[in-house]
Amino acid sequence: MNKKLTAGVSAVIVSFMMFLSPAMADPGGNGKGHQDGNNHKQQGNKGKANKGNSNKGNSDTKNNPSDGSPISITLSVDQARGLAVSYGLTGYQSLPPGIAKNLARGKPLPPGIAKKRVPANMLSGLPHYSGYDWYMVGDDLVLVAATTLIVNTVLHSVFN
Repeated sequence: MNKKLTAGVSAVIVSFMMFLSPAMADPGGNGKGHQDGNNHKQQGNKGKANKGNSNKGNSDTKNNPSDGSPISITLSVDQARGLAVSYGLTGYQSLPPGIAKNLARGKPLPPGIAKKRVPANMLSGLPHYSGYDWYMVGDDLVLVAATTLIVNTVLHSVFN
């Protein structure tokens, strides 16, 4: 009976060791094995992949602010300056240099920056882009995506 008990206890210990060995392994992935997964070449699906939205029909997505692509505007600084002068929106000071550096195309509007929407009378003279809003930031006119507040275009010194 002693041999059966010893064999049973040994079997239990061996099974626990096998069960716990992955838990005691180095979790950092700093071992000598091939951990990065880049050494395996992927096979198959060498044809065209199904991108899901391949049949878009007549949808116009060139000015869609959600796709992250910038739009091209048809307004020059001189035209915008002329509108600002005609509506009496001049005399604003430029932004401090540190904040002005953060006001760049493709970046979100810096937090805490003094921004105002363009007044309705001047807004009627500016081109309208669906999904975008015009803001007055310092003496600059800025076109920003409405939902994400990502800067698309900065027209400098319009309200100077």
